[in-house]
Amino acid sequence: MKEFKLNTNPKIESGFKTPDDFFDKFSANLLEQLPKNEPKTISLFQKKKTIIMMVAAVFVLALAIPTLIKNASGSNEIDTVTLENYLSYQSNVNQYDLINELDEEDIDNINNTNIVLEDKTIEDILINNNNLEHYIIE
Repeated sequence: MKEFKLNTNPKIESGFKTPDDFFDKFSANLLEQLPKNEPKTISLFQKKKTIIMMVAAVFVLALAIPTLIKNASGSNEIDTVTLENYLSYQSNVNQYDLINELDEEDIDNINNTNIVLEDKTIEDILINNNNLEHYIIE
């Protein structure tokens, strides 16, 4: 095999040459060829902004509607069980105060209500209650 050295052998000239000062003027030439008027740029977020706002509004309404319905449907009337518990645990309210607050309509409703107690029920109440004197006095 024959020894090959790059520096001693003649080199083949390339058929392509760059003009003088090509790279120095390249940026200036490129800027001249670009169009003068720039197109409008529309941000992707700008298009999605309305969609995001609509989703946020629906989310707020979904959270607010149950609360508003609950507040609107809540009546101002007191539950009868709550009222009975309140009156039974308050020591400063007695039966005479309650009687004074009754209207004639309430008294008629009480009189028209038929409460039927069996003898066995009455006996059970009297046997289990230690304050028989309290019932006799009243």
